[in-house]
Amino acid sequence: MAAEYEGVLLGMGNPLLDISAVVDEDFLTKYDVKLNNAILAEDKHLPMYEEMSSKYNVEYIAGGATQNSIRVAQWMLQIPGATSYMGCIGKDKYGEEMKKNSKTAGVNVHYYEDETAPTGTCAVCVVGGERSLIANLSAANCYKSEHLKRPENWALVEKAKYIYIAGFFLTVSPESIQLVAEHAAATNKVFTMNLSAPFICEFFKDVQEKALPYVDYVFGNETEARTFSKVHGWETDNVEEIAIKISQLPKASGTHKRITVITQGADPVVVAQDGKVTTYPVIYLPKEKLVDTNGAGDAFVGGFLSQLVLEKPIEECVRAGCYASNVIIQRSGCTYPEKPEFK
Repeated sequence: MAAEYEGVLLGMGNPLLDISAVVDEDFLTKYDVKLNNAILAEDKHLPMYEEMSSKYNVEYIAGGATQNSIRVAQWMLQIPGATSYMGCIGKDKYGEEMKKNSKTAGVNVHYYEDETAPTGTCAVCVVGGERSLIANLSAANCYKSEHLKRPENWALVEKAKYIYIAGFFLTVSPESIQLVAEHAAATNKVFTMNLSAPFICEFFKDVQEKALPYVDYVFGNETEARTFSKVHGWETDNVEEIAIKISQLPKASGTHKRITVITQGADPVVVAQDGKVTTYPVIYLPKEKLVDTNGAGDAFVGGFLSQLVLEKPIEECVRAGCYASNVIIQRSGCTYPEKPEFK
């Protein structure tokens, strides 16, 4: 079993060390941060990393959206070496931490190590179980397609049958995305992406539109879907309609039809394909069991992909996604117990 699934799933993205803490409203106000959002750090945000570390009880967890999803998929699959991942880290203690963490998780990582920039970090501010993310990309921003083209790294692309890239990577190396997307289209592989954040849909619209024709599965949440609709002048806030419209955008390859999968927190998951929508309820979780929502969307994708690579039907993929995100929101950060109980 293991051999045929070796390297079946490849992720590329921004490896970030999450600096996670439960903070208060005042802290959010001070740094002009909104809950349930994900942004790139500006100069005004830079002091917050230090302040969080000194003022609150912080945890350091290896993160970054794509890396989270790949780690969760690996955990769900329990097949050594089924997943691989590329991204850029710095040569520092955070980078070492990241390497150690990924090895423990069983992911075959090929990091590009940048000599000049520190490993990227992401401030995870938690209030009332809801999270806000402020990413300081640093080294993650330095990923180059030259690294991807090296034989030992391109071999991971060739080996993979499924590829996942969070939209965040569009801000870093659209060229790498394009290379992998074109390869997937030419070889009938399954290429998957995430809308990832409202700001990606707004300010990186052009590179997002360039990648979309290649995308077989589009993931996102309701806020991102609505932002996407607004940016494209669709004049609808209806998530089901938006999901259908996204699935019907032009496609570079006709091998796979596009499927849109939109999560809505505690509300049902929306899946659009062939011009129609199916909704799937999520697993109910009483409020007092919610620790934080950080990594919930990433975990959903990881769970979904774990069954997709096993060629399970879509309802099984969604069920696995719901299972994984349910586990993750009951823990701090994108972490999980030793073994999944998904049957």
